[in-house]
Amino acid sequence: MLWTALQDPDPVLIFEHGSLYNVAGSLDDDAGPVDIDNAALLRRADGGDSLTLITYGGTLPMVLDAAEQLSAEGIDADVIDLRTLRPLDSHTILDSVARTHRAVVVDEGWRSGSISAEIAARICEQAFFDLDAPVERVCSLEVPVPYAKHLEEAALPSVARVMAAARRAVGANG
Repeated sequence: MLWTALQDPDPVLIFEHGSLYNVAGSLDDDAGPVDIDNAALLRRADGGDSLTLITYGGTLPMVLDAAEQLSAEGIDADVIDLRTLRPLDSHTILDSVARTHRAVVVDEGWRSGSISAEIAARICEQAFFDLDAPVERVCSLEVPVPYAKHLEEAALPSVARVMAAARRAVGANG
């Protein structure tokens, strides 16, 4: 995404998540530019109880892990990587919610005044009648992020919290 942003004639702000620096991955030699105008549907629900998991940045690996574990329980998830926050790709979000009828937004920001609040508001405003359950949000606790590792882990979103929100959305115990 960095190369695409550098080539863009408009100003682009890039926010890097520090915890992703140690994540290894592969990149094709001919990877080329990345679409930074649209969100990416990284996983598509194909049956069972389904929902849409919406996230970006550092929470993406956690959400993919939660989606994998949920599939073993019969809960299938679309996973949307927003990639960019402004402009926000509402079209991809609303298309997925129209198909799955449930949404969980995962964001490391606080619930109040966060991107998760904006996404939930857009879903409720534009896809209310498609929803079978309230939009769930998994956010950081509204405290300064603690330095102590165990307190930091308690304050930030986790796989367990994402899975609990997903279960609530589909009506399973969570």
